[in-house]
Amino acid sequence: MRFNLNRYLLGLSMAIDCVESELLGVTSNHGGRVALISMRLARALGLDEAEVFDIAAFAVLHDNGLAEENLTRSDTLRDRLRQVEDMPIHCEIGERNVALFPFQSDARQIILHHHEHWDGSGFFGLKGHAIPLMAQIVALADYTDLKLQLGEPVIGKRELALDFLDARIGKHFSPELVKAFRQISAPTAFWLDLRTPFLGRAIDRTMPELTIETDWQGILDISRVFCRIIDSKSRFTHSHSSGLEAKTARMAAFLGADPETALQLRIAAALHDVGKLAMPNAILDKPGKLDHAERAKMMEHTYFTRQCLEVIPGLESITEWASNHHEKLSGDGYPLGLGADQLDTWSRLLSVLDIYQALTEDRPYRAALTHTRTMEILQDLVKGGGLDPSLVEAVDRAFGT
Repeated sequence: MRFNLNRYLLGLSMAIDCVESELLGVTSNHGGRVALISMRLARALGLDEAEVFDIAAFAVLHDNGLAEENLTRSDTLRDRLRQVEDMPIHCEIGERNVALFPFQSDARQIILHHHEHWDGSGFFGLKGHAIPLMAQIVALADYTDLKLQLGEPVIGKRELALDFLDARIGKHFSPELVKAFRQISAPTAFWLDLRTPFLGRAIDRTMPELTIETDWQGILDISRVFCRIIDSKSRFTHSHSSGLEAKTARMAAFLGADPETALQLRIAAALHDVGKLAMPNAILDKPGKLDHAERAKMMEHTYFTRQCLEVIPGLESITEWASNHHEKLSGDGYPLGLGADQLDTWSRLLSVLDIYQALTEDRPYRAALTHTRTMEILQDLVKGGGLDPSLVEAVDRAFGT
């Protein structure tokens, strides 16, 4: 099957952007701005189209390892940036997380080395041309946007950025790279394209269109890149999505789903909580019951899951199954309040399995529950009209032995 990798990457980039916004305090669309600047620098420096696509992917994914880090979220932006600059582990985590992404060139270790400095003072001591060129490009775009917030429409931003970069020639960045930035940033349109209302269209115009030949197993492999990032968001859900995928695979076989549907269900399970990347860790890690405002905030995550997935062609059924995992047959679920006549078998199954997976995991406020106790809770939810009784019974038979 033909699969549009652009739309997949850009759809899920929204979730990565939420991590950066929460942890680093940067304005939204940081990853998009880094991607746009990086692509234009790559073309100015003569990289081919496969490399231009890859640098966009590296730019979107460059800080995915932050999801697994524990920054002090009440600090100032300067303090948070200082913490990141002192944590090479997030580069190592980020490199590991993207191992299965289908990059189109042979460039590797770009995320690992995106905090290297031209003078050798970065995390791993690489110096000059020993630093991969793509890593140098992403580093310049990332660091400049973090410091100057290039998406904000401030008069004189171009002069500030050029002065900022000139002061770091020979230390952070090579003279050639700063010269290339001067070249691409000369037109007024460059700065306007970085603003939020125009950024998406500018990325679409700049990013090479990439439709790959793959199958549902291939899409599942790619989805596990994001599954790992999702599960890293909280130490209490470090295996939730991967665990749900495994249980979904078992139930799909138990219920006789055909192989294609089974793989699609596993993709939905892997991505069902991508919207949780938009949720504050103060809520995800709270060691007690959520208050009304916190619960209302948490209920937004399935809406964000839908927003990320529905722009990806070919994932229409997967989007529904993933986004509906907190809907109830009674119609009082969220975020859409769908009723029984709007929820198909597989949406219903993921609802049951998501609760089962959550209840059998350790959480900040309780230890993992046994299968028996979990089934008692699921049966109570059936009585309340929320869950499909036949699927709850099937889960009991599949996992109770």
